[in-house]
Formats: sequence, C-alpha cells, structure tokens
Amino acid sequence: MSDTQEATNQLLDMNLHENEKSVPLMEGDFRSEPEHLQVTIGATVPTGFEQTAADEVREKLKSSCRISKDRGKIYFDIAVESLAQVHCLRSVDNLFVVVQEFKDYQFKNTKEEVLKDFEELAGKLPWSDPLKVWQINTSFKKKKAKRKKANQSAGKEKDDCGQGDKAEEKGSKRVLGSSTLESHILDYYENPAIKEEVSTLVGDVLASCKDETGESLREETEPQVQKFRVTCNRAGEKHCFTSNEAARDFGGSVQEYFKWKADMTNFDVEVLLNIHDNEVIVGIALTEESLHRRNITHFGPTTLRSTLAYGMLRLCEPKPTDVIVDPMCGTGAIPIEGATEWSHCYHIAGDNNPLAVNRAANNISSLLTKSQIKDGKTSWGLPIDAVQWDICNLPLRTASVDIIVTDMPFGKRMGSKKRNWNLYPACLREMSRVCRPGTGRAVLLTQDKKCFAKALSGMGHVWRKVHTVWVNIGGLHAAVYLLKRTPQVFVHPSEQEGGRHPPW
Repeated sequence: MSDTQEATNQLLDMNLHENEKSVPLMEGDFRSEPEHLQVTIGATVPTGFEQTAADEVREKLKSSCRISKDRGKIYFDIAVESLAQVHCLRSVDNLFVVVQEFKDYQFKNTKEEVLKDFEELAGKLPWSDPLKVWQINTSFKKKKAKRKKANQSAGKEKDDCGQGDKAEEKGSKRVLGSSTLESHILDYYENPAIKEEVSTLVGDVLASCKDETGESLREETEPQVQKFRVTCNRAGEKHCFTSNEAARDFGGSVQEYFKWKADMTNFDVEVLLNIHDNEVIVGIALTEESLHRRNITHFGPTTLRSTLAYGMLRLCEPKPTDVIVDPMCGTGAIPIEGATEWSHCYHIAGDNNPLAVNRAANNISSLLTKSQIKDGKTSWGLPIDAVQWDICNLPLRTASVDIIVTDMPFGKRMGSKKRNWNLYPACLREMSRVCRPGTGRAVLLTQDKKCFAKALSGMGHVWRKVHTVWVNIGGLHAAVYLLKRTPQVFVHPSEQEGGRHPPW
C-alpha cells in the first residue's frame, strides 16, 4: 500500500467526532459514512494538454474522465478513498470538488434578474457531500504539512530558539483553515502559485482572540465561524454581468446560507463559480496553491511549469532504458519531472548557460534532500545528470539518444527572434545527429512558430512532424511539436560538401 493510500485510509478510519472543536459546516448528518462518498472532481490543466491529463486519470485512477468545453479543465468521478492519489496526478494544476454542474444554465434577459438568481442559488445546491470531501482533504493537507514542518523545525531548532515548535503547536490546535498551512499543501507542492486574474468577494475578517491561552480556550468551548471567499472565472461574450458582480451576489448568498464570514486572504473555504457561455459549475477548491511548481526551488527567467513538462514527456511515450535529453534545460523542469515519473529511463539536463546548469543542479539536489526527508533514509539518487554544453555541438555519440524534449528559446525573454533563424536549423541538425534513426522522438516547445516551420522544412529528410499541440504559455500562443526521427542515417554536412566549411 502506498503512503498516499495509507494516509487516506487513516483519515477515513479516524473518528470525525474528534473534530468537535470545529463547527459543523452545515446542518444535517455531516459525519455519516464519508468512506462511501462518490464525488466529481474538477481539475485545471495546461491548455492543449487536456487529453493527456484525461489519459493519466484513466490510467492511474481507473476513472472515466470528461474534457470540458472550457479549455484547460477536466472532470472525473472518484470514490473518496482515492482523494490522496488525485493529489499525486502529475498533469493537473488545481483541484476542486464539484458541488453542482449546470450544463445549460438559462440566464435571464436582464442583469438584475440574473444576479437575483445568483443571490438565491446557494440555498438550492447539494453542499453536504462536497463539504465532507473538503474536510477530509483539509485534514490530509494538515497532516502532511505538520509532518513536514516537524522535519524542518528539527533542523532549525537552534536558530529558531524554540519558536518553531511553538508555532507548530499553535497550528495543530486549529482544526480548520490555519494560515500557517498556506505554503504547505503536500510534500510536493511548496511554491506560491502564479495567480490568475479573477474576481473575489471581499468581506470582513473574523475577529480572533489575541491572547493565545484565551484563544485556545475559546476554540475548545465555542464553535468557529468559517471564513470563505468566492472566486468567479467567467468566459463568454453573451453575459450581461461581470465576474465581480457574479462573485459579489453569489458570495452574499453563500454567506447568508451558511452564516460564514467573508475574507479574501485568510479564508478556510474557497467557493468557485466557473461560468463558460451557458455552462455553470459551482465547486469548492481542494488546492490553495497550484501544483505545477512542485519540483522547482531555484527559478530562472523562463522556468517551465512541471505540469507542462509532464505533458510534453508523456507525448513521446518513454520506454524503459530510454536515454532522454533536454539540451536547453534552463532550470531543469523537464528532466527533473522525467526522472521523478520515469525513473526507469536515464535523463540528461544540459544548457550552455552556467547559471542555468547551476540552477538545474540545485533543483536536483533539493529534490533529493526532500526525498530523503520524506523516506527517512539516504536516497540512492535519481537517474539524472546536469551538464554544460553547446547545443550545436553536443558531447554525445551519434545515434545515442532515444528522446529529446526541450523548451526552445522564444526570442522574447531569452535570445532574440533574429538569432532563432540561425539557431533553430543548427539545433534540429545536431538533434538529428544524436537521435536514433527510425525510433528516436523529439518534443519541442516554441512560440516562434514561423521560424521553426522554416527550419523544419529544410530537415524533412531526418525529421517528420507527427503531431502539434497548441498551448498557452503566459498569454503567448505557443506550439508543442512531436517529431519522429526518420530511418535515414545522419550525414555530417562537412562530408556532404567535401569537407568544406564544417558548421561545428
């Protein structure tokens, strides 16, 4: 049984009456048989890789999966016992449990009528099961965070002068929604997310007792009032209302129904209102931070999201013993994700910039340290190396690489569009040399599509384009190209031209 399965089972077996300090989230038999719950989970994924994420869900959770009309989202049904495994999916950014889905919501003709419907919506929704899942999920996150904080405080005991233990003690007293947990979701997910532009309901902050002893006593004797916020994500041109207005009125409905307090920053529950044309989905967030930076601690100017790196690697279907190379690795997001998920392959992270290689090496080291802390023993390491090299003159034998996966310079933050016209053909030529004829694959990400198309057109004898995935990278319309190495043996340009003007 895996660690995640064991953790979930422990949560499901625990007596929920131990949480009597916390106020019931709603009236009714809240604590009845949570282990038999079947719920719908929604997940945001990198746009363009919805099918990849759906395939991962079917493979790892054995659940059917539906791709939303709203790009970048998938939905799947699970038993609550699988909740911990959901957090270990490699292709998802954020998770939420669906309260109710309206596939063809009938909006009224005027804004006043629509907002009036939102004001009355909360009282009509089936909140009970999703809130049970939210509580189990919160308990799971707290257990992981507490374990991690204990490991961290052990190493910093002298520097903290004992304050770390006191902070942890205080955090353990809070049964629901502690702010100390905002940076500790799971062992894998440590870094702050890049927040999307969303409208949120702002309200009053629940007053808390300033005296620690008094606060502890109050928590034991008085029920806690939940703090919440509503986040509205809206897409579509036919709506007569704004996201702010929808969040405000629906949030007021939620507040009135549960008697919760609204707080934009220090909230316990985040209620989601996702609107795409006539599709409306109400959910409760299960992640406070995006999961896409799980492996990276040292960031560069163009650090790739780990979820996108996973999608690119999965496109090329790694096989055991494959040699996988990222010749322009940056901070090492792609090879680190590969070494974590496909440990039966050998991964090489290379870059011409010494700063980038240093960041990649530090990220690899951090991942190893984290793995050792988690397992409580010395790790044998990961099948990965970091190397400084020239992309146009790789220190690799001809036909020695099975897969090449890389994020090529866009010519925006790194490099230039003008330079790409020389760089891209040289890169494709050198990649064709080291990649195995007939079986080799390459997955290349770029926003400079015009330059790449031109470079690829001159390399048709060694590279064949199999598939293109259109993605959104920080608002830039980019493409991921899956290439197959043709059976043609690589011939050095110097041999083709009688030894004149070797390019490297």
